[in-house]
Amino acid sequence: MTSISRREFFTKTATDAALVTFLALRARDLHANPLGMPIGCQTWPVRTMIAQDFPGTIKQLADAGFQRIELCSPVGYADSGFGGIAKYKGAELRKILSDAGVSCESSHFGIKELRDNLQDRIAWAKDLGLTQMIVPSLDGPRNPSMDDVKRAADEYNKFAEQSAKAGLQQGLHNEEFELSTVDGKRTYDVLLELLDPKLVKFQFQCSTISRGYDAAEYFTKYPGRFMSMHVQDWSPEKKETVAVGQGTLDWKKIFTAARTGGIKNYFVEMNLDLMKASVPYLRDLNV
Repeated sequence: MTSISRREFFTKTATDAALVTFLALRARDLHANPLGMPIGCQTWPVRTMIAQDFPGTIKQLADAGFQRIELCSPVGYADSGFGGIAKYKGAELRKILSDAGVSCESSHFGIKELRDNLQDRIAWAKDLGLTQMIVPSLDGPRNPSMDDVKRAADEYNKFAEQSAKAGLQQGLHNEEFELSTVDGKRTYDVLLELLDPKLVKFQFQCSTISRGYDAAEYFTKYPGRFMSMHVQDWSPEKKETVAVGQGTLDWKKIFTAARTGGIKNYFVEMNLDLMKASVPYLRDLNV
């Protein structure tokens, strides 16, 4: 029988304990986070902070547990707090993000800036290293005719075709215009029919459950048409968004359906306190 010294015993015990801890954390990381995707957040809710200190804000988001962020364009959102990031070159932005330990593959762009200078916006997206350009709304009238919807879809298909040639995927969010109705149908549903599935994907806003738009239902009904979603939970009693896991939405059902929908990433989007409060739930959510 080989004997070991007291010092060797404690050294070996400490090493074994460290290994067990590492393996436990590694196992948690492998099985945590829905769909195994990095936990992301949209930066719109912290736009005031970004206007004051972009690097510091990104570090705060990383420290809160977010591994991926979605930006807003400094051109289309110049008056909302993002104008200041225009001073950074793409390589500088990438370094700020990398230094904080987060990745960025997606940003929102206003439809007007695409109309004004699409090629310039594509160039900025490429310089930053994005793969997704998201438009929050096609900005049509609140009470559109079918011709209005068709014109908006035709225009966006053309923008998406030019973006695709540059290796960028266009994606449509669902805001005011998309939540209207036309000829007795949801405008959003009509756009899903009119927009070219090879060129345009969709980013679903989960809080639209308050208007009857169910994420899991859409992901299942339109397989492969979605690439992203904005994540918020909903309290019918309070009639407001709440931290993920604290409302009535069935997140296992939503993320399971997201596989069918084609979701590639997701971004929590609420005020900073609610976003922070959502991280522990998402870390433990296995789908």
